[in-house]
Amino acid sequence: MARLIVIRGVDEGKRFELTAPVVTVGRHSANAVALHDTQVSRRHLEVRALPYGFELVDLGSGNGTLLNGQPVRTAPLRSGDTVALGQTVLMFSAGGEPTDANNELTERVRLQARPDQDLASAIVRTVAADAGSQILAKPAASNDWLRTRLANLAALYETAEAVSHILDVNQLLDTVMDLVFKSVSADHGCFVLRDADGKLVPRAVRYREGANRQEELAVSRTVVEHVLKERQGVLVSDVYTDNRFQAAESLHKHNIREAICVPMKGRREVVGVLFLDTQSTLKQAVSRGLSEGKFTEDHLNLASAIAHQAAIAVEESRYHEALVHSERLAAIGHTIAALSHHIKNIMQGVRFGSDMVRTALKEDDRDLLGKGWKLVERNQKRIDDLILDMLSYSKEREPNVEPTDLNRLCEDVLDLVRGRAADRGIAVEFRPGAHVGAVPCDPEGIHRAVLNLVTNALDALEDRAGAKLGVQALLEPDGHWAKIIVIDNGPGIAPEQLDDIFKPFVSTKGSKGTGLGLPVSRKVVREHGGDIVVQSVQDVGSKFTIRLPVQAAPPTDTGTAFELPPDERDP
Repeated sequence: MARLIVIRGVDEGKRFELTAPVVTVGRHSANAVALHDTQVSRRHLEVRALPYGFELVDLGSGNGTLLNGQPVRTAPLRSGDTVALGQTVLMFSAGGEPTDANNELTERVRLQARPDQDLASAIVRTVAADAGSQILAKPAASNDWLRTRLANLAALYETAEAVSHILDVNQLLDTVMDLVFKSVSADHGCFVLRDADGKLVPRAVRYREGANRQEELAVSRTVVEHVLKERQGVLVSDVYTDNRFQAAESLHKHNIREAICVPMKGRREVVGVLFLDTQSTLKQAVSRGLSEGKFTEDHLNLASAIAHQAAIAVEESRYHEALVHSERLAAIGHTIAALSHHIKNIMQGVRFGSDMVRTALKEDDRDLLGKGWKLVERNQKRIDDLILDMLSYSKEREPNVEPTDLNRLCEDVLDLVRGRAADRGIAVEFRPGAHVGAVPCDPEGIHRAVLNLVTNALDALEDRAGAKLGVQALLEPDGHWAKIIVIDNGPGIAPEQLDDIFKPFVSTKGSKGTGLGLPVSRKVVREHGGDIVVQSVQDVGSKFTIRLPVQAAPPTDTGTAFELPPDERDP
């Protein structure tokens, strides 16, 4: 199945299956491929399925679309193509699942063993494993037939070098096998790859048009293992007339007259073999002359070059998979280490509170009992918050959008924290804005994001003389964006920390924070197609702005936004 994979941007790692004939890509949640990149248009482009493949169509986007680094309006899509829009880069994959017909064919392939014999005496030609790369580098040949085909193959080789990171090995091997059958008069063919356990697995099976597709394709295990061991391709000819093949049961039983088997040697290793054969009964062989064969030494060389091409792609695909796997393991290790650190801090508080409760019960000290129990409850809440933040950050969530009064939402948040602010001597100012009474958003998600920002501001203002917190909702002058501003006159954030504050498990609160509040808040806002912007000056204060897309409307009075001191606004 075709898919788009995000390889760079805020949605990195996501995969979108292209199940419909026309799939739209854009910032709006109604798109089948919804991106949280503010530089992507609401409906940026379409991917259309055509009878002969796929096509990309830019929908008049504001920032345009780049296909493999070149601006395009309409262009065909091929596996391995990269599509850049805004700050996001997608990779297109046309899908690599084997077809049902090919699955049936691979089930009929049997690697048959035969008694030990002098295989070397049955081989009429050999070619080195690295001959494929040498032939492609210097495409010289003894006749026009091979020269023409090598020229075509060299062009394919250059193309494969450019897209050697393609993910769909099955699709690539199918394509290469088609090329083989256009150049070599074989009756049957298949690639045989080594899997991770070293087991030989048939792939990309082909039968000549008109051949009986119900019969088994016999691949001699003896020949395959010889090619892999000796790292050289072989051409086996005249099976019936050579007494040395009387014990080659798998070749003789299935009427195999000639066979080519070449190693798939890439840049680093031999990943498998390419096997081709011709079939004929003894009567057919006699009628056309026992000395006449379909395969020549030129065919052997061409098969070796094609196998080398396929091997490079298989190697690159496996390398990419290994790299992704290692990155995932590294990310898991980082997450576990960070979680362990936070849980350890929380459990220290729980243990300390438990010790206080235990001592209070033993000594019947009700004051100490109350203090200990409050400490346990406070750390229990931290565990609840940590779990909730983890679920919010890890789970894909579609915003439940509805018209929301941002003024009322901000007032609800401030009602929750006014008591805490008063206890700490922090002055709170709220400026309601005009035209923000019906902004489309998920009220629960945005409420939590604003509460996170306000709570962070209160923590930053603790023990700060003349501490002030400001919250404001307003509409931008063009009417396309609504904003919620949270500003404080706290100690500010160091410039070197600004790039890290939205990373998971990075906290400036020490053991007081989970390090997930800001990442969760930004994730929620980006799910709306918006973002959180931060400005901060040390010893002056910080300003966090939530920007949410709204329907365009001509505003009248949007109000004056909170600002940091003019001469120090941009750190």
